[in-house]
Amino acid sequence: MSRISLDLDVLRSFVAGVELGSFALAAQRMNRSTSAISAQLKKLEEQAGQAMMRKAGRGLVLTPAGEVMLAYARRLLALNDEAVQAVQGSGLEQGWIRFGMQEDFGESLLPAILGQFTRAHPQFRLDVKVARNQQLLDGLAKGELDLVLAWDGGQQWPYQQVMGTLPLCWIDSKSSPVDCSSLTSIPLVAFEAPCLLRAAACAALEQAGLGWRQAFCSSSLSGIWAAVAAGLGVTVRTPLGLPETLQLRQDLPALPDIRLMLYRAESASASGCARLAEIVSQALHAYLHGVNRSRFGG
Repeated sequence: MSRISLDLDVLRSFVAGVELGSFALAAQRMNRSTSAISAQLKKLEEQAGQAMMRKAGRGLVLTPAGEVMLAYARRLLALNDEAVQAVQGSGLEQGWIRFGMQEDFGESLLPAILGQFTRAHPQFRLDVKVARNQQLLDGLAKGELDLVLAWDGGQQWPYQQVMGTLPLCWIDSKSSPVDCSSLTSIPLVAFEAPCLLRAAACAALEQAGLGWRQAFCSSSLSGIWAAVAAGLGVTVRTPLGLPETLQLRQDLPALPDIRLMLYRAESASASGCARLAEIVSQALHAYLHGVNRSRFGG
C-alpha cells in the first residue's frame, strides 16, 4: 500500500475554515477563491477516504474523522512553522521577551509554549510571569511585560487579539459538595478583590436574590482549588485546568461568558513578540479543543 502525503497547504486551508467558521472567510484570508478552497477540502477527503464535514442546518460541522484530522493538522502545521522558523531564526534580532499569563494556564499550557519557542528561537531570552489578571495588566501598562494572556476586563490596548470566549462556571467539591438548598447565604471561595470572576459570581447571586458570604479568600489559584475541594464553599472559574477533585454544578444562577485576550505592549520587539504570539495562539487553540471535547462531550 502506497503512503499518502498530506498537503500542508490543504491542511492550512482546512484549519482556517474550521477556526473561522466559514470556508468563504478562509478563502479571503488565504487570498484564494471559494471554489479553490472547496477543491482543497475535496482533495483532503479523497486522500483520507473520509468526509471531513457534514451539513447541519445551513452550515457545516466536523465529522468524527474531521475532528481527528483537525487535531493532527494543527500539530503538523505547528511543527512545519517551527521548522521554518528554526532554520530562518538567524534573521530575528536577539532580545528579551517578558511574557505574562494567568495561573489557569501555568501547568497546562506553559510547557508547550516554552518548549516550542525556545527550540525555534534560542537567541531570545524568555522570562515568564504567572500571576493574577490585574497584576499582569499593571505589568503591561508599566512596561514590565511585553505580551500578556489575560481575561478581558474591558481595557483597550493598541495591540490586542481575542483568543476565545469561555463560559464561567460554578465549581464545587466532588467529595464534599455544598448543600446550597439548606443555606441562607452561599459560601463563596474567591480571590481577594479586585477580581473579575469574583465580581461576576457576586453579581449573579445578588441578581437572583441570593445572599452570599466570603467563606475563604486566597491570593493563589492553588489555594482556591484546595478550599473548594475541602468543601468550604463554591467558586467561579472557567473549566480550564479544573482539578479532578472538583466538579461543575448547574443549580446556581447563570453566569456570563468571558473573553480571553492576548495583549502586546506597543514598545515590544516586533518580530519576537509576533512569533511568540503565534505560538501562544496555536497552543491555546489545541488546548481549548481538548478541553471542549473532554468537558462538554464535543
